[in-house]
Amino acid sequence: MKYIILLGDGMADEPIEELGGLTPLEHARTPRMDALAAAGEIGRVDTIPPGFHPGSDVANLSVFGYDPASCYSGRSPLEAASMGVTLAPEDVSFRLNLVTLSPRFGRLYMEDFSAGHISTAEARELINTLQEELGDERFQFYPGVSYRHLLVWRGGKDALKFTPPHDLTGQSVEGHLPSGDGAAELLDLTNSAQMLLHRHPVNERRRREGEVAANSIWLWGHGRAPQMATLQQRFGLSGAVISAVDLIKGIGVYAGLDVIEVPGATGYIDTNYRGKAEYALEALKTRDFVYLHVEAPDEAAHAGNLQHKLEAIESFDELVVGTVVDGLKAMGDHRILVLPDHPTPVRRMTHTSDAVPYALYGSGGEYGASGPQVRYSEKMALASGLLIPQGHQLFSRLIHGRQS
Repeated sequence: MKYIILLGDGMADEPIEELGGLTPLEHARTPRMDALAAAGEIGRVDTIPPGFHPGSDVANLSVFGYDPASCYSGRSPLEAASMGVTLAPEDVSFRLNLVTLSPRFGRLYMEDFSAGHISTAEARELINTLQEELGDERFQFYPGVSYRHLLVWRGGKDALKFTPPHDLTGQSVEGHLPSGDGAAELLDLTNSAQMLLHRHPVNERRRREGEVAANSIWLWGHGRAPQMATLQQRFGLSGAVISAVDLIKGIGVYAGLDVIEVPGATGYIDTNYRGKAEYALEALKTRDFVYLHVEAPDEAAHAGNLQHKLEAIESFDELVVGTVVDGLKAMGDHRILVLPDHPTPVRRMTHTSDAVPYALYGSGGEYGASGPQVRYSEKMALASGLLIPQGHQLFSRLIHGRQS
């Protein structure tokens, strides 16, 4: 038996007036996901446990089959694992975004949480400079992909509060700076980074070319290394993870999965959708399970770009779901789970905790059939009456069948 999870990050949404009251999933052309929902099971799943922030870290842990209430320690430690950064028990890691802040009316505003989706090469230059000038035995900067990077505070403090930068788009950052024990040290570090970034050659070049400057760092998502059993230990599964995002790859590392790099996987609208699907099929030839993650719908929604979100959903359906469904036909028995991790409404430009629609298909008909009238959407999932209130249990339903 082969198992695969196809996750379109942030695909779920709310009715949009511009779309005649439809959600992007209802409006987009998604015949491949519709077919899976019609031939299998459609329902809703709560991926965010009560009391948790609706982040991709928490939501994807649930989809991977882990209960965040028992293993979640923060987003950044998961990203650190993907980047090959080892954390001692006393260390604290932080997600470091390169962002664009702009002064208005005597306040600083979050103009762009991604610094214009700065290129990885440019970002690496900036992070390397921060490490050379500010790094020491306590604070260490590690470059990642595009705007997403890592700061490790060796022997650091973790009784801190942060606001994710994508929750502040277009808003004043006043009242959202780090707070708690250790915040003063991190604010000093941020101020020093701003001075270095302001006149950095990369930012000078970006300004000349009409692009926004990565003029600040923004720290969030902190935590210490989590304790997690692998999927081999829990379910006897070998597997792989495919994503452009360090967070997802890091969860895969803790889950004991092989991380597969796909050329052209960018984490945005221009990602290599078909390439991800083809690499997933190749991985399934020698493994039991693949977790395939596409970030593009979420990024488009964070930017408030409806057309890009529709394009990302349709590309995911055609090039990822379609390619995988066609390729699995030659592999014998298989099961496919399609879902988002959380909603990212375009209007809100941030995540919500609402239950998300899923479609679960088994080649042997083990999940029944919803019927030819069913499409994959939030409304159809609600109408099914099926809700899995503990998100991590959906993974067992994929592996063990409908009785789980």
